[in-house]
Amino acid sequence: MLVFLVKRVGNAALVMLAVALFAFMIFRFLGDPVEMMMNESATQVERDELRDRLGLNASFPEQYARFVTRAVQGDFGISWRNQQEVIGLIADRFPATFELVLIATIISLVVGIPLGVLTAIGRGRWWAEGMQTVSIVGVSLPSFIVGILLILVFSVSLGWLPGYGRGETVQLGWWSTGFLTQSGRAALILPAISLSLFQITLVMRLVRAEMLEVLRADFIKFARARGVPARTLYFRHALKNCLMPVITMTAMQVGNLIAFALVTETVFQWPGMGMLFMQAITFVDIPVMAAYLCIVSFIFVALNTVVDIAYAVIDPRLRAS
Repeated sequence: MLVFLVKRVGNAALVMLAVALFAFMIFRFLGDPVEMMMNESATQVERDELRDRLGLNASFPEQYARFVTRAVQGDFGISWRNQQEVIGLIADRFPATFELVLIATIISLVVGIPLGVLTAIGRGRWWAEGMQTVSIVGVSLPSFIVGILLILVFSVSLGWLPGYGRGETVQLGWWSTGFLTQSGRAALILPAISLSLFQITLVMRLVRAEMLEVLRADFIKFARARGVPARTLYFRHALKNCLMPVITMTAMQVGNLIAFALVTETVFQWPGMGMLFMQAITFVDIPVMAAYLCIVSFIFVALNTVVDIAYAVIDPRLRAS
């Protein structure tokens, strides 16, 4: 087991080093930080002093090693646009993204699991096939189109929910939350639904496939023969054996939701990390772009590593292989 853990953690470290190299190359070759941080009236002496202070005169391996060392410590430098520490900017935006992803994940599980069970139970019936067709449409629609449609219907036409912003927030130490205010909860609904639509479809189709497989198992046939009620058979015995792949897929998709929430955050003007990244692209703020790439990659790699380790703990055959 120890060898397995060391291999998985080592693989994760190698992936992060590769991501750090890519982020450093963006930082190093896309734009000159001296030109970005100095005004036009600066003299050549001042530019040379800043270049030396930033360590840009060192060799490529030295600069990369310095970048990795500082990144491990949470130091990604100063934002060229805001002239603030990058890690502070991301820390201010992370609560908004985390709450959005959390609610989107909960919606996907609460809606997707029952729909998957129902479409498996009603296989071949018109309403089950209709759900399948709707799910394909849901997967095919781009998230920005879904977001715009939600804003047009529920914000512009009906006026039920706000179409942009995060609403009123409450500070709990360094963490800002909208869960404790009515406007914050209302502002969270539409972007969470937009972000969760693709995840709902994935969960539904995965549960349906697993349920169809489990319903053909012998223990389900024996339970039917003993007269176990259909509701208990489907939602207790069969569903219980379908949840492990769903949990695994959900844990892995959390990283994807954080990474690709930037489209939803841009549409709804949600002040999260994705919105910060899009602003960084607009203003060529390379330190923010590199930090976002490293942090999101770390979250994704960490979740995948935890899932691999959890599988190995549950299934000894993986450790033996």
